[in-house]
Amino acid sequence: MLGSAALKILQETLEKPPMRHLLFAFILAAGATPALATDPVQGEWLTVGGSGKVRIAPCPARPERMCGTLVWLKDPVDAKRLDANNPDQALRSRPLVGLPMIRDFKPAAPGRWTGGKIYDPESGKTYDSKIAISGNGTLKVEGCVLMLCQAQTWKRS
Repeated sequence: MLGSAALKILQETLEKPPMRHLLFAFILAAGATPALATDPVQGEWLTVGGSGKVRIAPCPARPERMCGTLVWLKDPVDAKRLDANNPDQALRSRPLVGLPMIRDFKPAAPGRWTGGKIYDPESGKTYDSKIAISGNGTLKVEGCVLMLCQAQTWKRS
Protein backbone atom coordinates (compact mmCIF):
# COMPACT_ATOMS: atom_id res chain seq x y z
CA MET A 1 0.00 0.00 0.00
CA LEU A 2 1.37 3.42 -0.96
CA GLY A 3 1.91 6.05 1.72
CA SER A 4 0.41 9.54 1.36
CA ALA A 5 3.73 11.04 0.19
CA ALA A 6 4.10 8.38 -2.51
CA LEU A 7 0.49 8.91 -3.63
CA LYS A 8 1.08 12.65 -3.88
CA ILE A 9 4.24 12.14 -6.01
CA LEU A 10 2.39 9.69 -8.24
CA GLN A 11 -0.55 12.09 -8.65
CA GLU A 12 1.78 15.02 -9.50
CA THR A 13 3.66 12.88 -12.02
CA LEU A 14 0.47 11.78 -13.72
CA GLU A 15 -0.61 15.43 -14.12
CA LYS A 16 2.61 16.35 -16.03
CA PRO A 17 3.06 16.37 -19.85
CA PRO A 18 3.30 12.95 -21.65
CA MET A 19 7.11 13.01 -22.13
CA ARG A 20 7.54 13.11 -18.39
CA HIS A 21 5.26 10.08 -18.08
CA LEU A 22 7.60 8.17 -20.35
CA LEU A 23 10.65 9.29 -18.40
CA PHE A 24 9.03 8.32 -15.10
CA ALA A 25 8.03 4.91 -16.49
CA PHE A 26 11.56 4.35 -17.78
CA ILE A 27 13.10 5.22 -14.41
CA LEU A 28 10.71 2.87 -12.62
CA ALA A 29 11.43 0.06 -15.07
CA ALA A 30 15.18 0.57 -14.85
CA GLY A 31 15.05 0.47 -11.07
CA ALA A 32 13.00 -2.72 -11.08
CA THR A 33 15.20 -4.53 -13.63
CA PRO A 34 18.48 -5.90 -12.28
CA ALA A 35 21.55 -4.96 -14.31
CA LEU A 36 23.08 -7.72 -16.40
CA ALA A 37 25.94 -9.08 -14.37
CA THR A 38 29.19 -10.00 -16.00
CA ASP A 39 30.22 -13.63 -15.78
CA PRO A 40 33.20 -14.42 -13.53
CA VAL A 41 35.25 -15.71 -16.49
CA GLN A 42 35.27 -12.23 -18.03
CA GLY A 43 38.42 -10.18 -17.59
CA GLU A 44 42.13 -10.49 -18.19
CA TRP A 45 43.95 -13.72 -17.36
CA LEU A 46 47.65 -14.54 -17.13
CA THR A 47 48.48 -17.79 -18.88
CA VAL A 48 50.67 -20.47 -17.30
CA GLY A 49 53.93 -18.94 -16.10
CA GLY A 50 52.61 -15.42 -16.69
CA SER A 51 54.01 -15.38 -20.23
CA GLY A 52 50.87 -13.96 -21.82
CA LYS A 53 47.60 -12.28 -21.03
CA VAL A 54 44.22 -13.22 -22.56
CA ARG A 55 41.19 -10.92 -22.35
CA ILE A 56 37.92 -12.89 -22.13
CA ALA A 57 34.70 -11.12 -23.05
CA PRO A 58 31.50 -11.74 -25.00
CA CYS A 59 32.22 -12.53 -28.66
CA PRO A 60 31.74 -9.45 -30.86
CA ALA A 61 29.51 -11.23 -33.40
CA ARG A 62 27.73 -13.47 -30.87
CA PRO A 63 27.54 -11.73 -27.46
CA GLU A 64 25.78 -14.72 -25.87
CA ARG A 65 29.09 -16.62 -26.23
CA MET A 66 32.58 -16.00 -24.81
CA CYS A 67 35.76 -15.34 -26.74
CA GLY A 68 39.30 -14.43 -25.74
CA THR A 69 42.10 -12.46 -27.36
CA LEU A 70 45.83 -12.50 -26.59
CA VAL A 71 46.45 -8.90 -25.50
CA TRP A 72 49.99 -9.01 -24.08
CA LEU A 73 53.17 -11.09 -24.09
CA LYS A 74 55.75 -10.75 -21.31
CA ASP A 75 58.79 -11.17 -23.54
CA PRO A 76 59.20 -8.16 -25.87
CA VAL A 77 60.73 -10.45 -28.51
CA ASP A 78 57.64 -12.70 -28.35
CA ALA A 79 55.40 -9.63 -28.60
CA LYS A 80 56.73 -9.12 -32.15
CA ARG A 81 56.26 -12.76 -33.16
CA LEU A 82 53.86 -13.79 -35.87
CA ASP A 83 51.39 -16.67 -36.06
CA ALA A 84 54.00 -18.63 -38.03
CA ASN A 85 52.65 -22.11 -37.21
CA ASN A 86 49.10 -21.47 -38.40
CA PRO A 87 47.96 -24.19 -40.84
CA ASP A 88 46.38 -21.46 -42.97
CA GLN A 89 49.31 -19.88 -44.80
CA ALA A 90 47.36 -16.63 -45.29
CA LEU A 91 47.22 -16.16 -41.48
CA ARG A 92 50.91 -16.74 -40.78
CA SER A 93 51.80 -13.06 -41.08
CA ARG A 94 49.41 -11.85 -38.37
CA PRO A 95 50.96 -10.84 -35.03
CA LEU A 96 50.37 -13.02 -31.97
CA VAL A 97 49.26 -10.02 -29.91
CA GLY A 98 45.65 -9.40 -30.90
CA LEU A 99 45.18 -13.03 -31.91
CA PRO A 100 41.84 -14.68 -31.10
CA MET A 101 42.85 -17.53 -28.77
CA ILE A 102 39.51 -18.86 -27.55
CA ARG A 103 36.11 -18.66 -29.22
CA ASP A 104 32.48 -19.71 -29.23
CA PHE A 105 32.11 -20.87 -25.63
CA LYS A 106 28.48 -21.52 -24.64
CA PRO A 107 27.24 -20.94 -21.09
CA ALA A 108 26.85 -24.08 -18.98
CA ALA A 109 26.46 -22.34 -15.58
CA PRO A 110 27.73 -19.12 -14.01
CA GLY A 111 31.51 -19.27 -14.32
CA ARG A 112 31.42 -22.38 -16.55
CA TRP A 113 31.53 -22.36 -20.35
CA THR A 114 31.73 -25.32 -22.74
CA GLY A 115 31.67 -26.18 -26.43
CA GLY A 116 34.36 -23.68 -27.36
CA LYS A 117 37.65 -23.86 -29.22
CA ILE A 118 41.15 -22.89 -28.11
CA TYR A 119 43.98 -22.13 -30.51
CA ASP A 120 47.59 -23.00 -29.65
CA PRO A 121 49.91 -20.74 -31.67
CA GLU A 122 52.93 -22.89 -30.70
CA SER A 123 51.55 -25.91 -32.58
CA GLY A 124 49.09 -24.14 -34.89
CA LYS A 125 46.37 -26.51 -33.71
CA THR A 126 42.85 -25.79 -32.48
CA TYR A 127 41.27 -27.94 -29.77
CA ASP A 128 37.80 -28.45 -28.30
CA SER A 129 37.78 -26.61 -25.01
CA LYS A 130 35.93 -25.66 -21.85
CA ILE A 131 36.67 -23.06 -19.19
CA ALA A 132 35.55 -22.74 -15.57
CA ILE A 133 36.26 -20.63 -12.52
CA SER A 134 37.82 -22.68 -9.73
CA GLY A 135 36.98 -22.22 -6.07
CA ASN A 136 40.19 -20.23 -5.52
CA GLY A 137 39.34 -17.72 -8.29
CA THR A 138 41.66 -19.13 -10.93
CA LEU A 139 40.48 -20.16 -14.39
CA LYS A 140 40.71 -23.80 -15.42
CA VAL A 141 41.22 -24.00 -19.19
CA GLU A 142 40.94 -27.43 -20.82
CA GLY A 143 41.82 -28.39 -24.36
CA CYS A 144 40.71 -31.80 -25.62
CA VAL A 145 41.40 -34.15 -28.51
CA LEU A 146 38.87 -36.98 -28.61
CA MET A 147 38.60 -38.07 -24.96
CA LEU A 148 42.08 -36.87 -23.91
CA CYS A 149 42.10 -33.45 -22.21
CA GLN A 150 44.90 -31.31 -20.87
CA ALA A 151 44.20 -28.53 -18.36
CA GLN A 152 45.98 -25.30 -17.52
CA THR A 153 45.34 -22.90 -14.68
CA TRP A 154 45.28 -19.19 -15.50
CA LYS A 155 45.41 -16.45 -12.87
CA ARG A 156 43.44 -13.22 -12.97
CA SER A 157 45.60 -10.33 -14.10
